[in-house]
Amino acid sequence: MSASDVAVFVALALLLIDLVIRVIAVIVVPRNRRPSTGIAWLMAIFVLPYVGFLLFLLIGSYKLPKSRRDKQHAINEFIIETTEGIERVSNNQPWPPWFKNVVELNRTLGAMPLVGGNNASLVGDYDEAIRQMTVAIDQAQRYVHAEFYILSLDATTAPFFDALEAAAKRGVTVRVLLDHIASVRAPGNKKTAKRLNAMGVKWHYMLPVQPLKGKWQRPDLRNHRKILVIDGDLAFMGSQNVVDRSYNKKGNIRRGLKWQDLMTRLEGPIVAGINAIFITDWYSESNELLLRETRAITDEVIDDEPDALDMQVVPSGPGFDGENNLRLFLALLYNAQQRIIITSPYFVPDDAMLYAITTATQRGVEVQLFVSEIGDQALVYHAQRSYYEVLLRAGVKIWMYQSPYILHSKHFTIDDDVAVIGSSNMDMRSFSLNMEVSLMVRGRSFVSEMRAVEDGYRAVSRELTLEEWHKQPLRSTILDNLARLTSAIQ
Repeated sequence: MSASDVAVFVALALLLIDLVIRVIAVIVVPRNRRPSTGIAWLMAIFVLPYVGFLLFLLIGSYKLPKSRRDKQHAINEFIIETTEGIERVSNNQPWPPWFKNVVELNRTLGAMPLVGGNNASLVGDYDEAIRQMTVAIDQAQRYVHAEFYILSLDATTAPFFDALEAAAKRGVTVRVLLDHIASVRAPGNKKTAKRLNAMGVKWHYMLPVQPLKGKWQRPDLRNHRKILVIDGDLAFMGSQNVVDRSYNKKGNIRRGLKWQDLMTRLEGPIVAGINAIFITDWYSESNELLLRETRAITDEVIDDEPDALDMQVVPSGPGFDGENNLRLFLALLYNAQQRIIITSPYFVPDDAMLYAITTATQRGVEVQLFVSEIGDQALVYHAQRSYYEVLLRAGVKIWMYQSPYILHSKHFTIDDDVAVIGSSNMDMRSFSLNMEVSLMVRGRSFVSEMRAVEDGYRAVSRELTLEEWHKQPLRSTILDNLARLTSAIQ
């Protein structure tokens, strides 16, 4: 066979492979995916067949391994069995007429009940949040459960690590979970792991990507939760990682970036629900089910306390069959009557959420959105900006939290009745790929406290106007639109 014949044969073979890839892609890719996501993947495969196909094989599946999903289902059944019929809540204020259905939705999707008799306070100062968590660990008598997307030893977090070590030395059981990819990518990760090993605590990476150890799933499926539970009596949860507010990255330090977060300190029956999230994740990583630390999410309901709060934990992520957080957010947005105020550092809504928000303004609901003036992730930052014109034209007020701060808080309020706070951004990654935890709170005192936080944001933000937006340079528009296209790939 001559060289020209070989070349023709190779060209025909490549053409055939290319055709096969395209045909298989049309059959496989759109199945059980949003149309926008399927089209984005097909575009990637059709434009760059070999690269796109390899990427799809690597990150095309948005589900966790079956063994992990089975564990999640088992835990859900356990929670339902141990919390049957305990939706006992405070009755000092009447529920909004639509609230019962939202509670049932969350119960169906995430297994957790609504419970009353809770107390909560917000902690918006970054260093104060770490200090309060450290003090709580110092007071632990039985166990400490710490779970964070990023847990990193540095000058800011050293007291937190010291408290964990001291607790372990005095006989307190200390368990720590940290996301594998996120924590390993953090500066000083080897020092962090070495310290955890030397402290005498029990710890595991979450969703480890370690193929040689048989631990593998899609690399960008991450556990994004941030929770701390002390003795089953006290919990913290919200948006803040345990790391210096610059994240110790040279680029952030050079730009002077500082993260602004919001945590909530919780007491009451809801702590058992937060702890159930930790127990689920610990079981997934260690195969150890912590039955001794499991407390029924019941009792202690305070019906006559004026500021008693009704709360419901809403876990979400690829371990669940539905997009729990997205469904909750949509239900609340469509039921809002007067006001919606959203804070999200990474706001890249899908069509359903965009319609819910713009429909709210069209039916007379006031909608405000807090985002950062600058971004720490270029692709997400530009994808987010691509939605601003539609939102502004619909009547949404957009507040830009001024640099050098990255507004990393994740929460929103509905009217004067309901608030949601947690780890979930309003983007497709948080809806489909990340393991998140949200807390729905009913109680005017808590919403009032959240309003004070929002007022604080507004005082250091500037309002983006449609007139200003129209002055954006062409290059920004091009970057925004390109980033928006890539955001659909998940």
